[in-house]
Amino acid sequence: MSDADERPEPPTIESTRASLCAPNARGEMDPLHVARLFATEGDRMDLLMKEGAKLAPKDTAEGIAIFRAQVIGPLLTRAFTSHGELAAALRALSREHHLPPGASATRRYASSTLERWYYRFKKRGLDGLKPKRRSDVGHARELTDAQRELLCAIRREHPTTNAAVILRTLETDGRLAKGAVSLSTVRRLYRQHGLDRVTLRVADDGRVRLRWQADRVDALWHADVCHGPAMKIAGRTVPLRIHAILDDHSRYIVAIVATTTEREVEMLSLLVRAMRSRGRRPEALYLDNGATYTGEVLATACSRLSIGLLHAAPYDPQARGKMERFWRTLREGCLDHLGTPGSLHDVQVRLLAFLAKHYHVAPHASLMGKSPGEVYETAPRYDEKIDDAALGAALTVHGRRRVRRDGTLEIGGTTFETRAGFLAGRVVVVGRTLLDPTGDPWIEHEGQRYRLGRVNAEENARRKKDGPSPNRPQRGIDVPFDPPSALLDALVGRNGGAR
Repeated sequence: MSDADERPEPPTIESTRASLCAPNARGEMDPLHVARLFATEGDRMDLLMKEGAKLAPKDTAEGIAIFRAQVIGPLLTRAFTSHGELAAALRALSREHHLPPGASATRRYASSTLERWYYRFKKRGLDGLKPKRRSDVGHARELTDAQRELLCAIRREHPTTNAAVILRTLETDGRLAKGAVSLSTVRRLYRQHGLDRVTLRVADDGRVRLRWQADRVDALWHADVCHGPAMKIAGRTVPLRIHAILDDHSRYIVAIVATTTEREVEMLSLLVRAMRSRGRRPEALYLDNGATYTGEVLATACSRLSIGLLHAAPYDPQARGKMERFWRTLREGCLDHLGTPGSLHDVQVRLLAFLAKHYHVAPHASLMGKSPGEVYETAPRYDEKIDDAALGAALTVHGRRRVRRDGTLEIGGTTFETRAGFLAGRVVVVGRTLLDPTGDPWIEHEGQRYRLGRVNAEENARRKKDGPSPNRPQRGIDVPFDPPSALLDALVGRNGGAR
C-alpha cells in the first residue's frame, strides 16, 4: 500500500460534528463540546452575514411559494383525524386576510385554493407551491404573424437601430397603428428571436471573450495615450495628451506623463522612465496598433531589452479593457474637472495627486476589494532587474559620417573631433545613446571604440602638431622609385635593379 493510500482523509464538517457530539462511556454527550461546535458554526454564519451574504428567495417564484407556505402554515402542524376536520380548518383560514408579496392591499383566498396548496406542499414541498410559467411567455402575443415578420426583417436589415426608433418609424409611416404595439412587446420579440442588440453585438464580434490577467506583477505592462481637454498657453490652444503605463496584474500605474504630442519618442521616454524608477523591466509590453506604438524605434529598443512587444487586434477596443477602464476612471475623477489648463505642470501634478490619493489606494472590484498599490507591493512579481548600462546599450543609435582631414565631423549641428589621426578621410560609424542626449558620441571602427570630443580651437592652437599620420613622409630614408626608368629598362632588357 502506498503512502497516499495510508494518508487519512481530511476532516469534514460532518465528521467533526459527529466526533464532538459522540456520547461518552456513560452514553452522555459532553455539553462543552456541543456548545463549542454550535458557537463555531454561529460565528461562521455571523461572518458570512456581515460580509453581505443574505438568505433570501432566489427569484419571484420562490418568494411566492414561501408566502403560500406561510399562509397554510397553521394547517401543516395539525393532525386531522376525523372526517370534515380539514374542511372546517380550510373554511376558517379562508376568512383571514393576507398581504401578498409586493401588494399594497390584503386579500383572502378561497378554501379550494388553500386545499390545493396544502396537498401540493405535502406532495412536493416548496416546489409544489411555485407558480407555473405560461407556455407562451416571451412570445409577444399582441403581434400578428405579419407584424412579427416585418419587425424581424427590419431588425436584421438594421441591426444597430434600437427598438424605439423602429417602432416609431412604423407608426409614423402607417404600417403599425399608433399604440397598437408596446415597446416592451417589440423588445420581447427581438429577445425571443436572438435579435436584441446585445446578442447581435456578440454575434457580429465573433470572438470568445475571457477575463484574464498576468500571473505576476511586472510581467505585462499596458501602454496607451488619452486625449485630454485642450490647454490655453500664451493665448494659443494646445492639445493635451496623457501617456500612461499600467501593470496588468495589479492595475497599478507605473508611469504617467502629460505632453502635447503622441509621438513614438514620448512613449519610449515614458517606458525608460518607468524602468529606471522601478529598477525592473517587464516581460512584455501590450499596445494598440496606433502609429505611436508600431514604429521601428520602439521595436528595436524592446528587442534589445528582451521585452516582448504585443499588439491588440485592429478595431478591437474590448481587448484593451483594462487600459480603457483606467482612462474612464481618470476622466471621471480628474480630466473632466480640469477646465482649461494653463500648463503641462498644472496637469502633471494633478495626475500624480489623483493616483497617490485615490486610484492607487482605492479598493478595486477586479482585485477582490484590494487596492492596486497593495497588490503591486505584495503580489509575486516578475523580478527582472535592469541597470543604466543595459538601458544605455539598448538605446544606442548609429549613423555613418566621414571624418575630415583635420579629424573633425558634424553630428546634430555640433562639431566633434577625434585624436585618432589615422581615421582622417574615412567613413566611420558614429554611436550615441538616447539615455544621455547631452553626452559625447563615439566612433566604432573595426571592433574598436574611439571617443569624440567637442572641438576646442584654442587648445588645439597650443597642442603639438606632431603625431601619427599615414600621409606624413618619414625623413632620412632614401627609397629608389622611378616608374619611367623601370619601363625603359624593361624595353631594352636592362636589369634596372642592378643600377
